Amino acid sequence: LLFPCWELGEERSGPGVAAGQDFLPLKCDACEQIFCTDHIAYAQHDCTSAYKKDVQVPVCPLCNTPVPVRRGEMPDVVVGEHIDRDCKSDPAQRKRKIFTNKCLKPGCKQKEMMKVICDQCHKNYCLKHRHPLDHDCSGAGRPLSKKPSSSWPVVWDCCILTLPALVLRRKMALGRS
Repeated sequence: LLFPCWELGEERSGPGVAAGQDFLPLKCDACEQIFCTDHIAYAQHDCTSAYKKDVQVPVCPLCNTPVPVRRGEMPDVVVGEHIDRDCKSDPAQRKRKIFTNKCLKPGCKQKEMMKVICDQCHKNYCLKHRHPLDHDCSGAGRPLSKKPSSSWPVVWDCCILTLPALVLRRKMALGRS
């Protein structure tokens, strides 16, 4: 730990203090202690109040724009928030666009994180319009009704059964054959 330099014209000594006499003492504008010319810099006397005067404006590494930092805020955190929200550079804007897969159903503005491709028309839709009947599919093999077919799989008792097998199993459970 460095000590403040001694009074005007006094001999200077002690740990971290330059030896000799100083006839021009200087007052630190941050901590207001007296130092010689060798120790007036904030780093030279480990000034505890240097953060009040040592104001630097960080620059965004992507868009080279100065990012204002309020007192008490960490510059790294503020620059990171700038990159996440306000940065106009291409990499930052690409990073922000997560939901980019727009639904192709006319009138729908929904965007999904992943592509949901219809098996019949091979177009991208949102989860609401992913089924062929929901987006008026023009692809081959379009289903004719919304009712499930007789081979529609049904999950029951931890196994997958077709509708006829489910009806047969239910009749057997009720005692009818």
